[in-house]
Amino acid sequence: MAASGGGGGDELREALLVAGTNGKAEEDLEEIRSVRAFLRHAAEENRKLWHLAGPAIFTSVAQYSLGAITLVFAGHLSTLDLDAVSTENNVISGLAFGITYGMGSALETLCGQAYGAKQLGLLGVYLQRSWIILNAMSVLMLPIYLFATPILRFFHQDAEIAAVAGRLSLYMIPQLFAYAFNFPIQKFLQAQSKVMAMAVISAVALVFHVALTWLLVGPMQMGLVGLAVALNASWWFVVLGQLTYILMGYCPGAWNGFDWLAFSDLVAFARLSIGSSVMLCLEFWFFMFLIVIVGNLANAQVAVAAVSICTNLFGWQIMVFFGFNAAISVRVSNELGAGRPRATKFAILVVLMSSVAIGLAFFVAVLLLRDVYGAPFTDNPEVVRAVASLGVVFAFSLLLNSVQPVLSGVAVGAGWQWLVAYINLGCYYGIGIPVGYIIAFPLHGGVQGMWGGMLTGVGLQTIILVAITLRTNWDKEASEANSRIQKWGGSAVAKVSE
Repeated sequence: MAASGGGGGDELREALLVAGTNGKAEEDLEEIRSVRAFLRHAAEENRKLWHLAGPAIFTSVAQYSLGAITLVFAGHLSTLDLDAVSTENNVISGLAFGITYGMGSALETLCGQAYGAKQLGLLGVYLQRSWIILNAMSVLMLPIYLFATPILRFFHQDAEIAAVAGRLSLYMIPQLFAYAFNFPIQKFLQAQSKVMAMAVISAVALVFHVALTWLLVGPMQMGLVGLAVALNASWWFVVLGQLTYILMGYCPGAWNGFDWLAFSDLVAFARLSIGSSVMLCLEFWFFMFLIVIVGNLANAQVAVAAVSICTNLFGWQIMVFFGFNAAISVRVSNELGAGRPRATKFAILVVLMSSVAIGLAFFVAVLLLRDVYGAPFTDNPEVVRAVASLGVVFAFSLLLNSVQPVLSGVAVGAGWQWLVAYINLGCYYGIGIPVGYIIAFPLHGGVQGMWGGMLTGVGLQTIILVAITLRTNWDKEASEANSRIQKWGGSAVAKVSE
């Protein structure tokens, strides 16, 4: 499905043969062989990628910041409140986020390839199918919110943290259903390159969230309840803003109103959605396990607070690369849907060069600022020192994860979700977590040992994805894109083709 043949000088030369988006691959064959031609085409591809990635990065950072800002306010209430909000945000809501984001990401493949093949009418049907599946899944996830405290205690989380986090989880149920609507809408808009509208709505939502959180936690002194109310309201602001944009007619051809076809062919659609979810959840939950396992160390509240601050900052960085993830997924799916394999390969090459450069910048910044970057999140000097002690392992995490989300975006754009899910399962849970646990507990490596050991899984997964991407026969992938549209679109394809 993914990898086949190819390598060496021929593969490198092919990677430099850009097709662009005008379908003139063969005409560009000779001129791309010079360095000047390569730089010219790279600059053009960079422009296309940043046209998508810039607003997508801002959208991802802004939406992630809703929870991160909530964590900042919680840190100035008490260390226990900081731990509880972080645990709810990373474990309970993190579980829901991973499942709904992953299932919604199926639309990156479906909508992207349909848009590239100019079958616009399928996009609206796909969106509605995704809403049905994700809201059904959200209902199934309700017990996780309702019984969060005993679930956290089962994993030996600190009793006080589990009790407060469980109470907060009950308040955060509206956010669960906001996720179910938001992520399909995002992928629907991204496939059409409607990323600027998403960025504007997210910017307004972020300003709204800061103001509302300050009002409820500051002057009104509502504490954790105020944090929950503000976070729920802000997520629904994003959902309703994007939905209004669609219903006002800014997606002509792609949105043609509600259609009964949304209820047909749900099984095949659900299978791809579940594959996307498994693939991404295995990545999200990997760091969720870090929070849970660290809760079993001595001085758990300080350890959890330190890791929570690092994972919060890590999340901001990951959102930057989620922007690249979205951009390369759209580029890959659009180009494959349009039957342009060389443009696909060139887009991957350019986005990897950009993401690695930014990852190196983050790596250096963390090492230089490791003694101070924890201070804005807490008034506890012991926690700030604990955060500083994680600086080196945190910096390497940022560097490795500058590449991994981009490669995942390539996989989603090509429709390899199940393949990557198996890779993630083996690398993260077969190797990363066991190695980290052994270093942290039997070898007494503590938090640094746990996190450092887990990085072995991330490194192995990155190497495997690089190898698969290099060896993939993109001509074959492009030729199979139309058959995927037929398979996943079902009866909707027949109607759109009439």
